[in-house]
Amino acid sequence: MIPPGAPGFREADGGAMVISSPAEVDQYLRRIQAGEVATLDQLRAAIAQAHGVAVACPVSTAIFANMAARAAEERRAMGEDPASLTPWWRLLKKGGFLNEKAPGGGALQAELLEAEGVRVSPLRRKLAVFDFAERSACALASP
Repeated sequence: MIPPGAPGFREADGGAMVISSPAEVDQYLRRIQAGEVATLDQLRAAIAQAHGVAVACPVSTAIFANMAARAAEERRAMGEDPASLTPWWRLLKKGGFLNEKAPGGGALQAELLEAEGVRVSPLRRKLAVFDFAERSACALASP
């Protein structure tokens, strides 16, 4: 059970919350194919469903996604094959917005998405994927 006031308390509606792991979040990110995107909320829902609980922790899931992104960019800087990297750039914030806290900020994320044919444009002064709902990754729901 989640204590009152803790992250995810309202979402769980009295249910249980799972705290994922960096490896599990990385595994889910690798399921998102080129040209597809997913939001952090979709990622959390998939993790919660896999564990049979009401919600996945919003704080730790975001931290683990950021860790996967930074690790991927470190490996890219060391010359690792880009095809073997975790595609962190396919994970968006709510509403399809790019993550300014990601490595390289929204500019690098936009560049990597556009290289896969995903259209990125400014929306309310922030970069967003124009058609993120249509590009939503159904791969997150698979086991």
